[in-house]
Amino acid sequence: MNGTKKTRARGVRAAVIGALGLAAVTLAAVPAFAKGDVDIAAPRTAHVGKTFTITAHGDDDSAGHLHQLCLEERTGKQPWHQETCSAVVGGEARVTAHGSAAHRGDLQFRAVLYGLTSKHDHHPVRLHASEVVTVRVR
Repeated sequence: MNGTKKTRARGVRAAVIGALGLAAVTLAAVPAFAKGDVDIAAPRTAHVGKTFTITAHGDDDSAGHLHQLCLEERTGKQPWHQETCSAVVGGEARVTAHGSAAHRGDLQFRAVLYGLTSKHDHHPVRLHASEVVTVRVR
């Protein structure tokens, strides 16, 4: 009986080592994804004709990319259009815009972080976008 216990223990040990080895190979084969984030801040409400401020900052740790952060705006279901963009930077990008509205209604804003290979890259890659924030104009 003693030999059977040893054989069974060796079999269990070999199965565990094999499973751990397979898990290690599988994890090594999974591509690493770059981490990044974009945050945006705007007031919840604004008054017609009064100026308000929208700020955003974003970063991504993907290698080989310069970053540019752009603020986009839309009203209702209209398409998004760019308001302003930051300078092209190597680290965290920041952008601030001052807005005002001539009419009542909701304005929506979002920030989009782009990756560039050079300062004059004509084909930036969209890396991340912030959540949409709504400013109610009264």
